[in-house]
Amino acid sequence: MDKEQRHRRTRSGSYDSEEEERRRRKRRKEREMADRESGRSGRHDNDRKDRYDDRDNERKRRRSRSPEAEPRRRRDEDREPKQKSSRDRSPPPRSQKDKEPRSSREGYATQMTRESKGPLPSQAASFQLNKDPTAVVLADGKEVEKQKPNFAPTGLLAAASNSVAQADGSTIVLKYHEPPEARKPPAKDEWKLFVFKGPDILETIELSTRSCWLVGRELSVVDMPAEHPSVSKQHAVIQFRYIEKKNEYGDKAGKVRPYLIDLESANGTMLNKEEIPASRYLELRDKDMIQFGHSTREYVLMLSPK
Repeated sequence: MDKEQRHRRTRSGSYDSEEEERRRRKRRKEREMADRESGRSGRHDNDRKDRYDDRDNERKRRRSRSPEAEPRRRRDEDREPKQKSSRDRSPPPRSQKDKEPRSSREGYATQMTRESKGPLPSQAASFQLNKDPTAVVLADGKEVEKQKPNFAPTGLLAAASNSVAQADGSTIVLKYHEPPEARKPPAKDEWKLFVFKGPDILETIELSTRSCWLVGRELSVVDMPAEHPSVSKQHAVIQFRYIEKKNEYGDKAGKVRPYLIDLESANGTMLNKEEIPASRYLELRDKDMIQFGHSTREYVLMLSPK
């Protein structure tokens, strides 16, 4: 029994040592395998990086060799000689003397020597010329005075717009033109002018047919001729005007009424045997009497009843 127990003990001890050795070898193999795997993965990553770098380089080369880049290179190459040629053609830099502008005295002196053969101007004239180069200076030093602009109305435009041409080619300028408020009287208002010489009625004029009546001796332009020698060629005007007036309640009411104006005649115009001022409108009323100059004819204004 003792021998068998000893033999078992010796066997168990050797068996344990063998098992430990196997485990150690297995661990070593596992470590070696892990090291190999790690080395392979690192190499694989490096190979991938190298491949990507090679692809990028290849793309860059293809872009540089693309046909779109060729004309750009040629343009850049063409620009360089043009720039060089423009630089070569540029004029040489001017000296300091050439850069300084000539004074007005030098320019005037050269102008006098080239153009004028007379005597040179005085010192005062040259100083005056330096102040105002556009001034005209005579040889004796006197400055010619410039004509100043005149913006006053000449009256030519007004005369052209208010003129009447005659058959012989001459024109007559009208002294009067209608105002903006000129109106023809309405049909319901029948204004008439009766011409009296003493107790007799010489003529009846329908004033409602037009808005303006020019009285005078110039038969080619007047609307109502008056042949008395004291009457001017364009003596007076009977004008119908539209005037707005306010009533006692503040409301506006407009009416077309006749007015009389004297055109600065030589002998004047009488209204109800009183002389009226020149160039002023005076309103006419029913049964007013008008006289022109020293004529004995009486012009009575009447409004027909409705």
